[in-house]
Amino acid sequence: MEENELGSAIEGILFASGEAVGAKRIAAVLAVSESEVFEAAKRIADRLIYERRGIRLVRLDDQLQLCSAPELSDIIRQALETRKPPKLTQTALEVLAITAYFQPVTRAYIDDLRGTDSSYTVGVLQERGLIEPCGTLDAPGRPTLFRTTGTFLRTFGLSSLEELPELPGKEGEDDEQLRIEDAIESLQAAETAPAEEAESAG
Repeated sequence: MEENELGSAIEGILFASGEAVGAKRIAAVLAVSESEVFEAAKRIADRLIYERRGIRLVRLDDQLQLCSAPELSDIIRQALETRKPPKLTQTALEVLAITAYFQPVTRAYIDDLRGTDSSYTVGVLQERGLIEPCGTLDAPGRPTLFRTTGTFLRTFGLSSLEELPELPGKEGEDDEQLRIEDAIESLQAAETAPAEEAESAG
């Protein structure tokens, strides 16, 4: 498949979907390799930014998605009469930071690190699509495991979890608590990123 044809096909698939689509699925449909899909997607993404277009192509781990340009978020929100999502509370950021940096995690693990019940906050983060169940732990009671989602990556302007700021290694009794505090600070800074406002263009 020629370069232009491949790019057009990827754009069409992502626009029609309106959601993130796995590169593996796109590659299978178009009979090309995943690396070719990612390379074509990078060219499209660069072109959209260079031409200052109203949409962006973002990579979310092994998935791709078309979104509106973050600098247009206020205009889009006014046109569609939608409200800006409320910022995450300190409690929500704390639970999200634990999940992001130590995933997959159980709610009991989150509760243990925080020293308080987190069931309500875990539910809120699930409703906002920032975390999701990803199986169960092989332990008595089979507790649910949670992980972050593609929405989490897009909200915080990340292409993959590898782009999360690295937490400095600290030794001592309060090591875990200090690492959690660093994680919260990292997410608080990232939450102000324009990517948080990107809307699906599909």
